[in-house]
Amino acid sequence: MNMRIDSHHHLWDREREEFDYSWQETDKLQKICRSFLPGDLEPLIKPAGVRGTVVVQTQHNLQENRWALQLAEAHDWILGVVGWVDLASPQCEAQLLEFKDHPKFVGVRHVTQDEPDPDFIIRDDISRGLSVLENHQVPFDLLFYLKHLKHTETVARRFPGLPLVIDHLGKPDIQSGQIEPWKSDLSRAAQHPNVHCKLSGLITEADWESWSIDDLRPYVEAAIELFGAERCMFGSDWPVCQLAGSYQQVLDSLQTCIAGLSEPDRQQVMSKTAVDFYQLKTE
Repeated sequence: MNMRIDSHHHLWDREREEFDYSWQETDKLQKICRSFLPGDLEPLIKPAGVRGTVVVQTQHNLQENRWALQLAEAHDWILGVVGWVDLASPQCEAQLLEFKDHPKFVGVRHVTQDEPDPDFIIRDDISRGLSVLENHQVPFDLLFYLKHLKHTETVARRFPGLPLVIDHLGKPDIQSGQIEPWKSDLSRAAQHPNVHCKLSGLITEADWESWSIDDLRPYVEAAIELFGAERCMFGSDWPVCQLAGSYQQVLDSLQTCIAGLSEPDRQQVMSKTAVDFYQLKTE
């Protein structure tokens, strides 16, 4: 299977009043403070040889699921949508059942990194919601800052049947070059076979103006050492990546970092892990 799959990007439409994009309205994020829709991404993935993509939620809003699935139905290269349900709600299962059988609804994410409670993901009410996902075998994306990464092993141990993936490698401090405590926390997470990780969002954890492939390499190599290629997957984090570089630069930097792997392992990282984890239909 010689193809590339982008396991992590976003779409947003600032014309839609039901969605809240106020987080973008800062000088620092000016480059991405506009709508980004399929027509903006398609010209970037085609020359990059990317066969298909997974759209990941940005809103705690069921309507975004419906909107993203409509876009996926209209664009065959959108292979999956990672949406949102309210894990803390008694209606969590009912919400999930609305979407679960859609062939392109492939997972759930919550913007855990923005929760005021650093222990949000291990709270009892959230655990009830995660048990719903486990019962229905719906994968869950862990969006963490470094301070949350230690909770991965707790979640993985409580829900051994729940497929988990750490977005953006848990956001290590690439700009400073620090590897600890990130690597130790990631190592404990990797001991649980239901945990995977996305080699995504790395250039925006480096210095936006002066990052190099050598800045990224220790983190990519550590992830592959700990998880193996079969649990690592490529993601662009477009359009957020554009704060620090282009879609092609993200792709090229990762391919350079994994150039020393065997061809089967490179193929695993660039497509097969994402296809297997999200059960994407590529035909």
